[in-house]
Amino acid sequence: MRSNIALSLLAAACLAGCASVAPVATTPAPAPAATEAVQTPPADDSLNATVWFQTSVERDLVFREIYRAAGEHLQAALADKRWDALPKEDRGNDPRALPPAIIVDVDETVLDNSPSQVRQIRSGRGFDEAAWGAWVEERKAKALPGAVEFLNAAARRGVTVFYISNRDASLAAATVDNLRKAGFPIADDTQFLGLGTMVEGCEQHGSEKSCRRQLVGRTHRVLMQFGDQVGDFVRIVANTPDGRRAAAAPYLDWIGQRWWVLPNPVYGSWEPALFDNAWNQPEGERRARKEAALDDAR
Repeated sequence: MRSNIALSLLAAACLAGCASVAPVATTPAPAPAATEAVQTPPADDSLNATVWFQTSVERDLVFREIYRAAGEHLQAALADKRWDALPKEDRGNDPRALPPAIIVDVDETVLDNSPSQVRQIRSGRGFDEAAWGAWVEERKAKALPGAVEFLNAAARRGVTVFYISNRDASLAAATVDNLRKAGFPIADDTQFLGLGTMVEGCEQHGSEKSCRRQLVGRTHRVLMQFGDQVGDFVRIVANTPDGRRAAAAPYLDWIGQRWWVLPNPVYGSWEPALFDNAWNQPEGERRARKEAALDDAR
């Protein structure tokens, strides 16, 4: 009897011990939350160039270097009555007895419009005429380094500064206000010659500036020209890489003396020259044409 009781007690103890080591069911720990995917900004061919234009110290140094060097040539230009910076096709008279002038482009030559380009990048849209006009009307563009100092020094010596721009003539009031606000010498609103300015006896072709240069040349001897595009200095007959080089070729000796070229990697007629000036092509095709123009020296 006792043996049966002992066996029963042993069995109960065994069952109790086994139960104490049985695995306990647990609720699975929640999986770690997936890291939110980083949004890749859409491709924009002007992004790197715009970042350079807005943030690089080198840009400021280059602009100061160019305007300072121009100032060192100003006295020689004033003293030499044969010194004239208009290309031969834009000069139809003898300039030696005329008062002196300087011609400057506006955008990315004396005024910095990179905030407008930033807005364009962030909106994911290409150039928009209405958005550009709205930016101009804000009158917020700042002077580029060295430009105000040089042009005011020239004005104090009796040089009239003409601002030949492909901003539409309808934006003249906003542009003149912005130039004055930024400190540029502009005594008379007629010193701004925008796109659409009528020049008697000269037929305007697209956005080229030849007629407006001729207008200045009728009354002034042009000491220097400043711009960020070949078309700011001379007429481009064919907007291709070779055509642009051919337009500038006769005047290479004038670079750094009569013609002063400012860097602008953000935009310009150099870009469509790489894809037959056909902006109606898909963006991918335009990009492929630009990449094909690169030289890897192989």
